[in-house]
Amino acid sequence: MIGTGTIANVAAIVLGGAVGLVVRGGLKEHYQEGLMKAMGLGTLFIGAAGALAGALTVQDGKVASLGTAATLSMILALALGTLVGEFFDFDGKMEHLGIWLKAKADKRGDSQFVQGFVTASLVVCVGAMAIVGSIQDGLAGDATTLYTKAVIDGIVVMVLASVYGKGVLFAALPVGVLQGAITACAGLLAPVFSQPVIDNLSFLGSLLIFCVGVNLAFGTKFKVANMLPALVFGVVFTLVVPYLPL
Repeated sequence: MIGTGTIANVAAIVLGGAVGLVVRGGLKEHYQEGLMKAMGLGTLFIGAAGALAGALTVQDGKVASLGTAATLSMILALALGTLVGEFFDFDGKMEHLGIWLKAKADKRGDSQFVQGFVTASLVVCVGAMAIVGSIQDGLAGDATTLYTKAVIDGIVVMVLASVYGKGVLFAALPVGVLQGAITACAGLLAPVFSQPVIDNLSFLGSLLIFCVGVNLAFGTKFKVANMLPALVFGVVFTLVVPYLPL
């Protein structure tokens, strides 16, 4: 049935988060700090691996060099996207949404609620799997990619919830809205998301995931939500300027 992938993904986030909350009660602060640094390291690795895979050129089965066009397009997309994001302050809007959710759902005043919601939302929403999987689900009823993503997200959210608390569970909301909307509009979006565009999203999404990893490991250094428009500019560059592929 169409839409089951997103439903499974949302359920996995809630279940993983619930398990993380149970574990959190028995974890001392130094364990939580160690887990967070470990999560940061893992996220850094995933982001770096994806970004390098998109930027490196391969000839005769060997890595040749960093693609100049890919690097230029990446810089332009990040620069323009960040300018737009800073203008609209998406990071601030996500924090305000977190504060509103906290007022509705957290009567005890969890100090890490907002940070947990924002961090988890970025981790589970940024990346090509969410878009590609949702389109596959909407067009062919094939939710395989989203089922795989659900397993990954459930594990990630479980660890994040063990550190940040219940705010992490509410990352299920943006996942449900984003992936559900893409699945519903899959017929309209499919022609736009060609393989070069998907490669582009994977490349830039990996860079943003790397930034999330930096924030997890070293404290907030990047306003990742304000960099999200870079994904849109990356798609535009791929469609309008095909001789500068990512």
